[in-house]
Amino acid sequence: MATNIDAFRDYLQLEKKYSPHTINAYLNDIAYFESFNKEFFQQESIEQVNYSQIRSWVVSLVDDSVSNVTVNRKIASLKAFYKFLLKTKQIEVSPLLKHKALKVSKKLQIPFSEKELVDVLGQVNELSGFQEIRDRLIIDLFYTTGMRRTELIHLKCADVNLFGNTTKVLGKRNKERIVPILPIVVRQLSLYDKERSCLECIVDQEYLFLTKKGLKLSDSFVYRLINSYFSTVSEKVKKSPHILRHTFATHLLNNGADLNSVKELLGHSSLASTQIYTHNSLSELKKVYQEAHPRGGNNSKKF
Repeated sequence: MATNIDAFRDYLQLEKKYSPHTINAYLNDIAYFESFNKEFFQQESIEQVNYSQIRSWVVSLVDDSVSNVTVNRKIASLKAFYKFLLKTKQIEVSPLLKHKALKVSKKLQIPFSEKELVDVLGQVNELSGFQEIRDRLIIDLFYTTGMRRTELIHLKCADVNLFGNTTKVLGKRNKERIVPILPIVVRQLSLYDKERSCLECIVDQEYLFLTKKGLKLSDSFVYRLINSYFSTVSEKVKKSPHILRHTFATHLLNNGADLNSVKELLGHSSLASTQIYTHNSLSELKKVYQEAHPRGGNNSKKF
């Protein structure tokens, strides 16, 4: 017999079109709370819990040194579940109606500098083989398109239009967008395609990026690749594909790109998501303003 959680899974998959990874995260959080509820409140069903029970779970998580970010994520999963129960008329009021998220300190993501990009690309400038060509292309695609790690991993050969200088990207919730590719990257794609076709065995034929064994890349593989190359040129704490996405947006905004255009390129559904990248752009703008204004910097002595 199907349960509300089974129905919720179908809802996330079929209606919301969430990825399997996201769906598993939601269901794991709900299962975690369900287990807690059984142990401490001897209650089999979580459909009829009250807020004090959820609050007890939050306290136990914090006592176990779970970060506020993770706690908020788990509560967001529960909130989505109870919102679904409201929608399907399984409950009349959500137990999380008055819940306030735990405070989280905002960490500023520091993008790579243009010099760091030049330096890291210089490491793989000698295009001597499949892996070197692939690695440079991956770095350049992250930096020149701003795509997410999972979007790059799931790029298919059929998605790339070398004649139109574009690629189709499948983003969050299966939303497609067309992203332009710079001519220099198109040339690298052509070079990579030749090397890729010479692999002895290609298992995952449809995917663009492969290991030397012909397998589709994994999340951890791509993370290690980016971290490894940038560790030699940068002392920044975070050196990940996401920082390259952040760098893409920041450099565009620093050079005068329109916020709405950057939003479309990144595949954001709202400007609010894109505006987090304006903090670094604002610091650059302040620097230019300080240097250029007659009353700023060394110019202030004039009058």
